[in-house]
Amino acid sequence: MNQDYSESLRPQFHFTAKTGWLNDPNGLVYYKGNYHMFFQHNPSGTEWGNMTWGHATSPDLIHWTQVPNAIEPDEDGTVFSGSAVVDWHNSTGFQAGKDPAMVAIYTCAGDTSPESKGKPYTQNLACSTDGGKTWHKYSGNPILPQVAPGNRDPKVCRYEPKQEWVMALYFEGNDFGIFTSRDLKSWTQTQRFRFDGADECPDFFELPVEGTSERRWVYTSASGRYLVGTFDGAEFKPDQAPLEMDQGPNFYAVQTYSDISPRDGRRIQVAWMRGGEYADMPFNQQMGFPCKLTLHRNGSAFLIHREPVKEIAKIRGASLSRGSQALTPSDDVLDGLIGDLWDLEFDVEIGTAERVVLSVRGRTFEYVVDAQTLIDGDREVRLEAANGHLRVRALIDRTSVELFANAGAFSYSACHVPKDDNHRLSLTVQGGSAKLKSLKLWPLASAW
Repeated sequence: MNQDYSESLRPQFHFTAKTGWLNDPNGLVYYKGNYHMFFQHNPSGTEWGNMTWGHATSPDLIHWTQVPNAIEPDEDGTVFSGSAVVDWHNSTGFQAGKDPAMVAIYTCAGDTSPESKGKPYTQNLACSTDGGKTWHKYSGNPILPQVAPGNRDPKVCRYEPKQEWVMALYFEGNDFGIFTSRDLKSWTQTQRFRFDGADECPDFFELPVEGTSERRWVYTSASGRYLVGTFDGAEFKPDQAPLEMDQGPNFYAVQTYSDISPRDGRRIQVAWMRGGEYADMPFNQQMGFPCKLTLHRNGSAFLIHREPVKEIAKIRGASLSRGSQALTPSDDVLDGLIGDLWDLEFDVEIGTAERVVLSVRGRTFEYVVDAQTLIDGDREVRLEAANGHLRVRALIDRTSVELFANAGAFSYSACHVPKDDNHRLSLTVQGGSAKLKSLKLWPLASAW
């Protein structure tokens, strides 16, 4: 293990900055065999401020290398969130040589530094012609002047039927918008709409509806709250009321990757696991584990499912398993297991049990059978059992637990700082008996 990433509270398979503060994932883009992740970063301290685009790359979404910062603050403002795309058609004219340019679109946040005092928030552009190694700000910035106070977080995607670029943008309050462009430099507003219960960090993408020939567009906000509907290249029309894709307390600023190859075809999402206390650490905050998104029809509703990307298998050790067995309150099927890094899957046929309890280093997740709810401290969320079975997957790192249930229909992201002396796992039932149908547990290696 690289000693630079061996601190006691350093997540071992979730991305963290080597030093300094980290928040929103930005500019998630795949290019020539590398996943690029830019991120909101304070390179000079462990508190929010001095927003800069940090930069890391990975061949597999697991093993990350932090490289020099991509976009630095200037006299017009600090560098807030945004997105990146590969300009395959050279619509900007920035291409130099045979390889297409990478283009970043970001918010230049005026009035967030002494140098930018009194200036507005605008949307700006930077490009790279060397595969993301170096970035240059466009001389014609801003590409979009202020359209509302605090307008920010542009997410750009491609709409091929019209051979145009589309920008989703947060305006203010619960208002969001859509803009279109031929060249990524000149933009026309086509829509402004209200997205109840949502603010900032929009994402906008198309997904197939699993098991059908249908496709729908998905518009998300920072918390993962999402709308599903249709899009004609100018106007987005939701089909249903907003839904939440994650029920946990530490899931924010969600973004998905651009330019995943058609042969792969996945829609891969990363969240900032906002929260947690990393006292006396050289870094602060972590990203959620990358997840694949799929869209499913459930009656008249469309639902997002989230599941960890398959690349987690790269750091799995030999699996441990438990066969079918009865469970009573005196049984702990994980008794004696000690460790910090796990990928756990289990299926419990609930039977007469009143509760199923998973404990991770002293933090308990209690499933209350009659209420069909999951209790985590003072937080209580809905989780329906599937035909009398509780099927759960848990990704466990040093300072986080991410739960997935019912094939990803339920997702729960949680940060925590456990007591150093507690490294135990347990899985028990209370108030009756149940049956363990299956359990698999993989120890995970450090990705560093």
